[in-house]
Amino acid sequence: MTRKMLGTAAAAWAALLLAGCASSPVTTTIVVPDSLKVADTQTLSLEVKATGVQIYQCAVAKADATQFEWRFVAPEADLFDNAGEKIGKHYAGPTWESTDGSKVVGALQAHSDAPEAGAIPWLLLNAKSTDGIGVFGLTKSIQRLQTSGGNAPADGCDQAQLGKEVRVPYKAIYRFYSAKP
Repeated sequence: MTRKMLGTAAAAWAALLLAGCASSPVTTTIVVPDSLKVADTQTLSLEVKATGVQIYQCAVAKADATQFEWRFVAPEADLFDNAGEKIGKHYAGPTWESTDGSKVVGALQAHSDAPEAGAIPWLLLNAKSTDGIGVFGLTKSIQRLQTSGGNAPADGCDQAQLGKEVRVPYKAIYRFYSAKP
């Protein structure tokens, strides 16, 4: 083989390798509990990092009307791709909305205590509904993993605080799965 042919072959091989890498989502290595694993018929389509707050409101306890508790209201977070670019937001529903206009609303399937003390649980959600043809349009399942922070305050909810909202910072990784082709 001539040197020119070898150079062309090497360039073609590098282009194929890069194309393969570009089509696969970059993921963070996380040991996922069996209870939070998705069906074998699904494949990872997107991984995002979320930074935001979990919103709680002081309310009368459901189990005892003479007590008070912090009750979860909604998440509020920005979503970032692995390059650090903002690609969407996460809010009540729970809903994930991309800057491309697509959305997915999740329904809780399973949860697992977070390995990090004081962090909100890890979750597996099914897509209850989707909208749009962008990155969230074909979502079947969502995982919330590697959480940090976000738990309701341990105290401070009493009759004097009734109706007060608190915004607790949190971070998480969300993985979105679609049907295998």
